[in-house]
Parts: sequence; structure tokens; C-alpha cells
Amino acid sequence: MRVPEIPYERYTIEMCQEAFARFEKAAQEAKSAEELLAAREAFLEEQKRFSTAASLANCRFTLNTRDPYYTAEMEYYDTIMPQVSEISVKYGEIMLSTPYRAEMEKVVNPLCYLHYELHAKTYSPKVEEDCREENAVVTEYSKLLSSLTVELDGKTLPLSFARGFLDSSDREVRKNAAYAIGEALRGVSEQLDGIYDRLVKIRTRIARKLGYENYIELGYYRMGRIDYNREMVAKFRANVKEALVPVVSKIKADLAREMGLDAIHFYDDAVYISGGNPRPRDTAEGIFANAQQMYDEMKPEIGDFMRRMLENEAFDVEAREGKFGGGYCTGFDIYEQPFILANFNGTAGDIDVITHEFGHALAAENAYREGEYELGVGSMETAECHSMSMEFFCEPFMDKFFDDPKGYCRQHLLSSLSFIPYGVIVDEFQHIVYENPDMTPAERKEAYLALEEKYRPYLDWKGIPYLEEGTRWQYQSHIYETPFYYIDYCLAQTVALGFFVMMQEDYGKALDKYLTFLKAGGTKKFSALVREAGIADPFGEGTLGKMADKLLELLDR
Repeated sequence: MRVPEIPYERYTIEMCQEAFARFEKAAQEAKSAEELLAAREAFLEEQKRFSTAASLANCRFTLNTRDPYYTAEMEYYDTIMPQVSEISVKYGEIMLSTPYRAEMEKVVNPLCYLHYELHAKTYSPKVEEDCREENAVVTEYSKLLSSLTVELDGKTLPLSFARGFLDSSDREVRKNAAYAIGEALRGVSEQLDGIYDRLVKIRTRIARKLGYENYIELGYYRMGRIDYNREMVAKFRANVKEALVPVVSKIKADLAREMGLDAIHFYDDAVYISGGNPRPRDTAEGIFANAQQMYDEMKPEIGDFMRRMLENEAFDVEAREGKFGGGYCTGFDIYEQPFILANFNGTAGDIDVITHEFGHALAAENAYREGEYELGVGSMETAECHSMSMEFFCEPFMDKFFDDPKGYCRQHLLSSLSFIPYGVIVDEFQHIVYENPDMTPAERKEAYLALEEKYRPYLDWKGIPYLEEGTRWQYQSHIYETPFYYIDYCLAQTVALGFFVMMQEDYGKALDKYLTFLKAGGTKKFSALVREAGIADPFGEGTLGKMADKLLELLDR
């Protein structure tokens, strides 16, 4: 079904409660594991109906955050989500305590049981009102950022479009864009500070009511982490500081010399090619036509999926005022239909979208066809491997999009490597904030600047309005909306670079290993998927250093 034609109907909390009551009664009366499985299957069908309705409401809200109808629908789901979480916890408790558990685990993936146990640690009715308030404040942030416009060269532009000028070949254009973005953010600085301050305090209050010292442990549980912990993440960050920061700093110093710059300022950071990053030659229509050819040539089954996505109008990539400024891939479960939202701005990032978000969509398609519904495509670090790796598997086809395909591939590789230090800044910043929830806005900005100096010592912020104060993080929506998500990008980038190295030796073999990784979805732990793919453990001693050495060798080619 075409995405614009998918009918929307609110799935009410009463419908959720009635579906759970039917499941609970059937579970209590079940005389065998088979009867319990049938009850579970019926309940999960209702879960699919709920998730489809909630996803549709969110999608149509993000397409136009000024739409009063879908704004009201989002407010409704924000209100009922704590009760939905309570139902999920109760469902998990039944699945954990059933006398048929041993028989169930022969049919239901044991990882489901780990997630039931994890979910039980994230919610209690005593935090219902707090969770409701948290959801409402997150929506408030999304609306604020979506409505934010930038005055640039006499034009009023959405923030997402203005950011596209940060990799212009003209340094003066980049500088003007950075200054304009800073001034736009300064204009809503009180709202940005206030919203984040409220979120930190609300989340801390929720964590303490649930018995945690601070939000960090709860945040990890909410992210569904079953395969690594806070200590392993801290070690990963330390490895980045030791192994990658010197390498990226040298790369940036070399780039500064090539471009004749005194220093790499914030508005130079996205440029990796002397003379400016390559830009795609086509508009959206041409990009989609070439993407279809690319995926047909990559593998017929992948091309067939791309064709279905286009036929079902499962993309919205036009940047416009009032539209959510980021990008995402979501799914409408009842219809087994992925959907991609993005904001094209004429930069190489448009191609990153058509590859990155498509990787997510392909994983969702396979999860619908072959996976375990409750496990989906896997937790976030696994999901981001699907998208970031697909970016690299598309590189041999970049002549379809760029006049300088080698330039794009060089820029993409350098930016991918340089991203990891930025990603750990975002992660460590959130650990600092939630360990110290009473920090003032000024103290948070000071802490952020210190992390920039630690992980990106080559970057100069001086003179850039507002951003020089340590506020770059305020338009990194994950910090507000999904705490502790960002480290998953770093882990996934490490895996994606591992696939990149592998494809230099044998593209076909590497692609097959990637597709095996992707099709497994959430049915295996992240560590097992990485090991079976033949990729070095991102947490392993020396992994990042060896990877950097290999990438520098490949860059020389």
C-alpha cells in the first residue's frame, strides 16, 4: 500500500488494556505451552496495531509539526505511553513466571526473556506521571527545533537546509552559515536550556524513584543493552582518545595545510577535499533513479526492495519549514512497510541518506519477513551497523551520483573516521550531565567545551556566535530525545569500517557476510553477530589502532 494512503485511526489506551486483559486471562487458563503461544501471538498482533498507529501519528507529525490534528495525536500518545509501558512490563512478568517457560524457550528466542527482564527494570506505576511529563517535554523540543529558521543571505531557511552550507567549497559561505546558525540558536537559547534542564531533572527523578543512584543505569536499561555495560563504553572512549584522536588530528592538520588554512574552524570541519566536498549532480528525482540502478546492480533482491519502496512512496526528502529537521527510518508494522524521512539540501549528505536510511529499511524488511517481532532489527548498535555499513557497500557505485566519485569516497572515509571522536564527546557529555544533574546551563556548556578540547583538539570555535560558548550539542537531537543512544553510532561505525576493509579484498564475500549479519536482526547478540561476520570486536584491545592504520594505508590508494 502507498504510504500516503495508509489509513490512520487512533489506537486508544482502552484498546491496549483490553488486549492485555484477554492475554492475561488466556495465559492464566492455558493448559499447555501451545495455548500460551497462541495467546501471545494474538497479543502481539494487537501490539502491531498499536505500534502502527503510533508510528503513523509520529510520522505525519514530523512531516508537518504545525498540523494541529497530528500534534494532538502525538500529545495523546505522549500521555498514554507510561500506561503502555506498564502493560509491557506486566506482559513480560507473565512470560517470565509461566510454568511453561522451559517449553516456551524452545520456541521463543531466549533473548526475548532477557529483554523482558530488562524492561521490568525501566518502569513502575509510581513514575507514570513523570514519564508522561518527560514525553511532553521531548515533543516540545522537537517542535522547537522543527520551527527554527535561519536568516542567511536574505533568505529564511529551515535549520536542516542551512546546515547544508557548512560544507560549501566557498569558505566565506561556510563561515556565514555557521554564524547564522549560531545566531538562530541564540534566539531560542533560553528555551533550549530550559527544556534540557527539565529533561535532566525529570529523568533523574524517575531513576531515583525506581531505586537508581542517577539516570545513567536506567538509561542503559532503556536502551535495551544486554551485551555491554558502562565500563566497556568508558574503555571504548579511552581507546578512541589514545588510538584515533592523534590520527584524526594529523588528518585535520594535513587538510589545513592543503587548503591553506591557519586552523580548522568549526565551519571547516565538514570539508575533506581541497576545493570543497563533491556534491551530487542531480536533484532528488535523479538521485532516486540512480539509486534504483545502483541497488539493482548490487543485488537483484535489494533492487526489488528499492523498487517497492519507490512504488509505495515510502520516502519524503524535501526540506521545508515545519518539517522535522533530522532523518529517520520507521516502519508501519501491520503493513510491513518501512518509511524514510530526510531533508535533502544538495550536499553529499543526500547520498548518505539514500544509503544510510535505506540500510535501516532493508533490515526492517527482512525482520518483517523472517525475524522475531519482539526482537525486530536488534538493539541500536546492531541497527546502526545495518545503515552505516550500507553506506560503504554503495561506494563502488558513486559514479552514478558524482562527477568526482573518488573524491566522495575519500571524503566519506575521512568523515566516517573523524565522526567517532565526535560521537564519544556526545556520549561522555551525557554521562557527566546525568552524574551531576544539578549543573547549571553554563556549567554544562563549559563541560562540553572541555570534551571538545579532549577529543577534537584541532577544532577552533572562536568567534562563532553562540556556538563558541559550547552549545553545538543543543541541535544534536539524540541528547534531548534518546539519552545514551549516540555511542551506538560509534560502535556501529567501527563495524562498518571493518566491512569496508573486508570489501577491499572481496566485495561479493563481504556483501554476503553483511547480508547475513543484517538478516539475523535482533535474534543474536551484537557480539555474536560481529564475531560471526569476521569483524574485530570494537571493545577489543588494539582494535581501533589497527583499524586506523589499515584505513590510512587504504587512503594512500
